[in-house]
Amino acid sequence: LLDTSVIIDGRIHDISTTGFLRGVLLIPSFVLQELQYIADSADPMRRNRGRRGLEVLRMLQEEANIVTRITDMDVSEVREVDSKLVSLARHLHCPIMTTDYNLNRVAEIQGVTVLNVNDLANSVKAAYLPGEELRVKIIQEGRESGQGVGYLEDGTMVVVEDAQRLLERTLDVTVTKVLQTSAGRMIFAKP
Repeated sequence: LLDTSVIIDGRIHDISTTGFLRGVLLIPSFVLQELQYIADSADPMRRNRGRRGLEVLRMLQEEANIVTRITDMDVSEVREVDSKLVSLARHLHCPIMTTDYNLNRVAEIQGVTVLNVNDLANSVKAAYLPGEELRVKIIQEGRESGQGVGYLEDGTMVVVEDAQRLLERTLDVTVTKVLQTSAGRMIFAKP
């Protein structure tokens, strides 16, 4: 079962083209209705997100590597979309694909398997160990005095000591520590 957030996010299409997914991607009609509601929003940013989601759905339906189906199955006694998804997943004994942290936790508490695309993305990022070298452009000051911050291509934050004065420069740095959090991976390094 796909939720609204994973469709709008768009990475589900990229994942489906790789052949890693098997089975059927099931989109409840109430998720489609929520996407349409978002696409019809007066707020331009929200409207663009909804339209993106509808475009991702169209691309999924055209993808040869995976079967995508819209289903009219509903849980009429439940009103809220996330609650409907969890109830439907329990009824069908199938996982929910999402990027929504709160839906993820609520579903897990109720015994529903969750496939979180953010967790997948974090798990396939390159691993760095203390002592390894990497190259990063310092783009902003860090929280602590003297720190500079840059990002790897995969979005991983790199905090470099003694690099505050080196803004806009690309440095070869040595990893000193790697911190894994629920928000992602953070690397600490020195020039």
